[in-house]
Amino acid sequence: MTCSVPTFHLSPSAPTLRLPAGACDTHCHVFGPAAAFPYAENRTYTPPAEAPKEKLFSLHDAMGLQRSVIVQAGCHGFDNSVVADAIAARPGRYLGVALLPVDVPDAELRRLDAQGFRGVRFNFMRHLGKGASIDEVIALSTRLEPLGWHLQLHMESGLLAEMIPAMKRSAVPVAIDHMARVDAALGLDQPAFVDLRRLLEDPNFWVKVSGSERSTRTGPPYADAVPFARTLVEDAGDRVLWGTDWPHPNFSGPVPDDGALVDLLAGIAPDPAALRALLVDNPTRLYRFPTS
Repeated sequence: MTCSVPTFHLSPSAPTLRLPAGACDTHCHVFGPAAAFPYAENRTYTPPAEAPKEKLFSLHDAMGLQRSVIVQAGCHGFDNSVVADAIAARPGRYLGVALLPVDVPDAELRRLDAQGFRGVRFNFMRHLGKGASIDEVIALSTRLEPLGWHLQLHMESGLLAEMIPAMKRSAVPVAIDHMARVDAALGLDQPAFVDLRRLLEDPNFWVKVSGSERSTRTGPPYADAVPFARTLVEDAGDRVLWGTDWPHPNFSGPVPDDGALVDLLAGIAPDPAALRALLVDNPTRLYRFPTS
């Protein structure tokens, strides 16, 4: 059973920042409706409220986000049909990242590619349970390469250093979620953030400068997390991505105001060219959005 209290804001504020045409939310999720898209029996969490595609579309329209990459949520397991359904509702504007076992057949990868999926996500977070090892994930990358897909990795910051040697062997680009979940209270010189910056010297690596609401230790408006995101934009402006993380799964703090998260971009990428790269040009390249 789920309760009726969502982890997403029911009336987010209207952002004051005007986003460039074609702006993309590269990290969001959809939950349900469970009657049509049941949650996985072996899920490690159950969403507190459904967050179907219609609510996501409404949010994006209100925020000025015209394109999106929907990431399959763990509560739906390896059945990616809920994301495929959302992609099909806005063809050419919405794409997806799947959750899959490392032994997924090549035929299934081709089927998902035709539906608009562009990568596979793997979690290395204790609260999400034990999954494939990093070596198994990297072995899969050789089968993703012919499709032009990428790996998306969600990890605890303390795991980054030990995983880097394996990650460097990836045959495809690797996108690191949520700034590697660094703790803003530990400062820009913390070992995990230093490791992340060094990793980005390798052109095969990308990073999502999302998750300020997760990195913060001061709470809204998340000012302590902004310097981390801005530093990454300055370091690797052609390989940074951004997303709302709506509907903010497994979030225990104050419900994030998505309009306020959009407005954080004024501090994260204050230069118009950097903002356009972050929201338009970089997503177009990595996810292969149509350009016409």
